[in-house]
Amino acid sequence: MHSESGHRKIIHVDMDAFYASVEQMDNPSLKGKPLAVGGSEVRGVVSAASYEARKFGVRSAMSGYMAKKLCPEIIFVRPRFDRYKEISKKIRHIFLDYTDLVEPLSLDEAYLDVTENKKGNPSATLIAQEIRRRIFEEVGLTASAGISINKFVAKIASDYNKPNGQKTVNPDEVESFLEALDVKKFYGVGKVTAEKMYQLGIFTGADLKSKSLEYLEEHFGNSGQSFYNLARGISYSQVKPNRTLKSVGAERTFSVNLSSEVFMEERLENIAKELERRLQKSKIAGKTVTLKIKYSDFTLQTRSKTLPYFISDKSLIAETAKELLYQERLKESVRLLGISLHNLNTETKKSVVVQLKFDF
Repeated sequence: MHSESGHRKIIHVDMDAFYASVEQMDNPSLKGKPLAVGGSEVRGVVSAASYEARKFGVRSAMSGYMAKKLCPEIIFVRPRFDRYKEISKKIRHIFLDYTDLVEPLSLDEAYLDVTENKKGNPSATLIAQEIRRRIFEEVGLTASAGISINKFVAKIASDYNKPNGQKTVNPDEVESFLEALDVKKFYGVGKVTAEKMYQLGIFTGADLKSKSLEYLEEHFGNSGQSFYNLARGISYSQVKPNRTLKSVGAERTFSVNLSSEVFMEERLENIAKELERRLQKSKIAGKTVTLKIKYSDFTLQTRSKTLPYFISDKSLIAETAKELLYQERLKESVRLLGISLHNLNTETKKSVVVQLKFDF
């Protein structure tokens, strides 16, 4: 059901530096200090950084070594995923007081469709304000929000007044809002695509909008139609309370780089065991095994194999992963290995949070 204007009312709520903020809340001595969750000055990868650390350029997915180099005062703390899940659950309960149409993207962000809501409030802007106030009062953390006619615009808007702010993009403002944006902010435009767009003279949403559908399809293939629509604020993706799970995975970052496939075999056995546990817990199997390799220079490589049958057994997963490991020579020593299963045997809508395992 649409609102009287014919548009949906979508809110994207994004917690501010969630993992780091939880650590600072639970340990007041960390408040106001540059903090990294995960990693260490020797090894590991940063899962999240506090705003104090971000000022120095520290970001998630950065090596702990680089974080320490950028910010010598940084404090490293171990991730506590059980605690993050517990708080995420409390926040989810607040969302559900307003609408059942809640689509979590991760522990710290979600879409809400409040076109019709349990409070009978016609203003999505006021609902977002109330939700953020309640999160602060009941949980003790700040959140930011974006409000607009679809998920795509709401997600971009939630980044605008971070931290602890919100932005509403009304239906009549959507096109002008998108025209002013750098194309790298558009959903589906990664680093490589952004570079390609820049080379073609497409720097802003307005530049993208000026290109014909034929032109975009010629240069970007199947994504051309999507870019054509997004530049006009057209997105048909609905808020789905239970998203279909596309893949299940597990990975490990090693405390010492590995240079021999023989040493990696044992690690793959352990990762396959963890993956089997997750698959069995969710009663899922899959056909496509993907091996993820992150080298010491931080370059990533994936290798996949699709089997003619569904598997969830650790020995079959490990066997396929090892086959992929020996498929071609390694380029460098390896700091991370991961295995994921795609082409799943379920249309049932499930959601699994994949946690990183760190060696400290």
